[in-house]
Amino acid sequence: MSAPDTAALLELAIQVATAAGKQLLSSRDDAGRVDHKSSATDPVSEADRTAERCITEALTAARPDDGLLGEEGADRRGSTGLRWVVDPLDGTVNYLYGIPAWSVSVACEDEHGALVGAVVDPSREEMFTAVRHQGASRNGQPLRVNEPVELAGALLATGFSYDSEIRRRQAATLAFLLPRVRDIRRIGSAALDLCAVAAGRVDAYYEDTTSRWDWAAGALVAAEAGAVVTPLASGLLAAGPSLHTGLSALLAEAGARP
Repeated sequence: MSAPDTAALLELAIQVATAAGKQLLSSRDDAGRVDHKSSATDPVSEADRTAERCITEALTAARPDDGLLGEEGADRRGSTGLRWVVDPLDGTVNYLYGIPAWSVSVACEDEHGALVGAVVDPSREEMFTAVRHQGASRNGQPLRVNEPVELAGALLATGFSYDSEIRRRQAATLAFLLPRVRDIRRIGSAALDLCAVAAGRVDAYYEDTTSRWDWAAGALVAAEAGAVVTPLASGLLAAGPSLHTGLSALLAEAGARP
């Protein structure tokens, strides 16, 4: 099997993410019916589902033999060794409340993980992209993480589960971390958090209750901008090399607390 054309794959990811972002912008004042998934605080709107249909139909038309995995139900095995991982609207709560911090995330994976990724932030007109071993960019400009960063001066981004019991544990971790770092931000979109690490807008991102579609593209962007990206129990830690070591130890210590 010949090597995939990463330029063509990235262009497709950009196209479908951009189209979905435009559609979401046009419908943000009327997101349609809103249901709930894991809990009463975990919404999914008709806008989410429509955006995923827009993306998956375009990907299927362009590459019918690739696999698909999407947050709102897309799940198809492929025969090419490639799979598209899609979050059609990362930051649904922000979207529904009119907070301009939500994104569309599209990645294409091979057996080694994400090969290309695109995260579009329609509200800020920003496109974050990355290709494995070829770097990351925002609107065509190269990205690099902040490095070096000391733990005491680190600005961290994180997120929280929709499950109330998990939130209690996450709050305890937050209380342990907060006196030991500069500050913590909760933006509301894991994909944008990871891109913020890449762009130097925050120094690190950690979250332990995320799904693959939340971070598939953003983690590649962060890694290609120089972040060390490692798995947590069910999520990720991403930070520049100097910060990653100390933050990993601190998170382990926090997790060991009763």
